[in-house]
Amino acid sequence: MLPPGFRALVVADQLGRIRFISVAPNGDIYIKKQRNGLIALRDTTGNGRADVVRTFGTDTGSGTGVAVRGQWLYFSTDDEVYRYQLTPGELVPEGRPELIVTGLPRGQRQHESKAFAFDDRNHLYVEVGCPSNASGDPDRAPGAKGVDPAQLFVQHGGFWRFDADRPNQDQLKDGFHFSTGMRHALSVAWQPVSKSLFVVMMGRDQLNTVDPKDYSAEDNAENPAEELHQLKEGSNFGWPFTYWDPGRRARMIAPEFGGDNRKRDTSGKYPDPLVAFPAHWAMMQMAFYTGTQFPPRYRDGAFIASHGSWNRAPLPQAGYKVVFVPFDEKGMPRGNYEVFADNFAGVPVVRSPGNARYRPCGVAVGPDGSLYVADSERGRV
Repeated sequence: MLPPGFRALVVADQLGRIRFISVAPNGDIYIKKQRNGLIALRDTTGNGRADVVRTFGTDTGSGTGVAVRGQWLYFSTDDEVYRYQLTPGELVPEGRPELIVTGLPRGQRQHESKAFAFDDRNHLYVEVGCPSNASGDPDRAPGAKGVDPAQLFVQHGGFWRFDADRPNQDQLKDGFHFSTGMRHALSVAWQPVSKSLFVVMMGRDQLNTVDPKDYSAEDNAENPAEELHQLKEGSNFGWPFTYWDPGRRARMIAPEFGGDNRKRDTSGKYPDPLVAFPAHWAMMQMAFYTGTQFPPRYRDGAFIASHGSWNRAPLPQAGYKVVFVPFDEKGMPRGNYEVFADNFAGVPVVRSPGNARYRPCGVAVGPDGSLYVADSERGRV
């Protein structure tokens, strides 16, 4: 389902488990496989469908991020960032990739993916998620008590800034700790008008598991919001102490730290989200629309892939779509979001992620202004 006047076609299919996507200036498409390598696509006939499909870098491990920058193809594994040099006219890069960032911690099977983005001053920003739901002890368990996250924040829970072209940088030795107070944020992109980064932080889970006395299953299904923020140096977004309640439009104290579904955070230390998306939609790759093919209202706005929820039961799961956030002439969000592309799930009611036929994960804008969407489950673009 698309807005009137739009249409979609299948560029490639059955690529396997895939994550993020990037499109080169010549139209070649690069995709990060969930495990072991990347995929390159090329359309040699001009019909919009990839007739050349190549897999490479199969020994590079699991990962999520990928981006074409100049003559370089950057990608992330769960603990490092690399880049290949692209040769004009050649689809697949030759040789070994160059290691750019190392020493990133793995997520202990929780929030291990490393998203990244660039600014216009040769900086690379890498997100390191927290291997935790809400810094509780025991985490995600009934009655969990909050643990001071200070030690966790030494190497997790924010963005680190690096030189985009310098090899062999270590997170702790060379990285600048740019932001903190974040659970996990895979949606990050550079906005060309305001010349700043924007991110969507994924909200915590299992409020009613931790505190069944004060939170119902319905409370957990609708809380907390996924939060869109402008990413500035020194930003602190309040995790794990708080969360944003989209119904109350208020920042609340987390149950691990004394919250009871009524206590609001009055410290003033943490910003309100610029846009609050529904709970547990799992916002993934973000891309700002820099093309001219779409109507003018889409110019410089953000497209974001919603991977879909897993933990809204007994309510139906939600998300599984691509949303759009309009931005104004100053490069700031105009207000709320709107659904751009829907019905990826392919069923009226999603009871679990396994019921969904497709799950949007990657989005990218092509040189002709087309929008590309990558599905993580069956590998359709």
